[in-house]
Amino acid sequence: MCGRFILVTDLAAIVREFAVSGGAVSFSPSRNVSPGQHIPAIFQLDGQNIFASFLWGLIPFWAKDPSIGARLINARAETIAQKPSFKNAFAHRRCLIPADGFYEWKPEGKKKIPYEFFLKSQKPFALAGLYERWIGPDSKPVDTCTILTTEANDLVKPVHDRMPVIVPQEAHGVWLDAGRRDAAALKPLLGPYPADAMDCRKADLGGAAPADFKR
Repeated sequence: MCGRFILVTDLAAIVREFAVSGGAVSFSPSRNVSPGQHIPAIFQLDGQNIFASFLWGLIPFWAKDPSIGARLINARAETIAQKPSFKNAFAHRRCLIPADGFYEWKPEGKKKIPYEFFLKSQKPFALAGLYERWIGPDSKPVDTCTILTTEANDLVKPVHDRMPVIVPQEAHGVWLDAGRRDAAALKPLLGPYPADAMDCRKADLGGAAPADFKR
C-alpha cells in the first residue's frame, strides 16, 4: 500500500521538473502527506501538462456515498483494468503525483516501524495515479485521486510486500496521454521501480502506522 508520502520540493521546481505549462495549486511542504488531504497532481489536457489539486481518496463518478473515497486511497496495478472503481479512470483519467519519498511500515515486535524510501538521486519522482470528478447532491464537483501500487522491489520487500508505482521520467508522457487506452501497452509501466536506484532509512514518525494518524 501507500498510505503516507513526502513532498517537500518547492512547487516551482516541480513545475520545471514535470514540464507543467498550466494550472496552479497551493500546497505546504510536508513529510507526512496523508489520505483525505488535497494533494498536487499533474494531468494532461490538449497535450499540455496541467497542475491540479485532488483530494486523496478516489470517489468513482457513479458513487452514491462519498465515504467510499476513504477506502480507495490505493489501486492495485494488477487489477485496475477490471475493477469497476478504477477501470474507467484507467482508460481516460491518469495522472502523476509528485513525491520526494514514501513510507512503509515494518512490524518489529509489538510495534510498526516506519521506513522512508526515496531515490538515490534525491530528486522528486512521479507516482502513478488515477483521478475522477464526483458530483455531489449540491451539484458541486469534487476532484479526487488514488495512487497505484504494485509488488515490492527487493529494497522494499523486507518491509512491505507492496509499493507505489513510480513512473520513470521518460514514460511520463505515455502515462498522461489520454489517447492511449490500450491496457496492454500501459501495464509495462506499472511494475516495481528498480531497487538499485532507490535507498531507504528508518523514519522518525513515532512508530505509528498509517491507521494511527487522524485523516
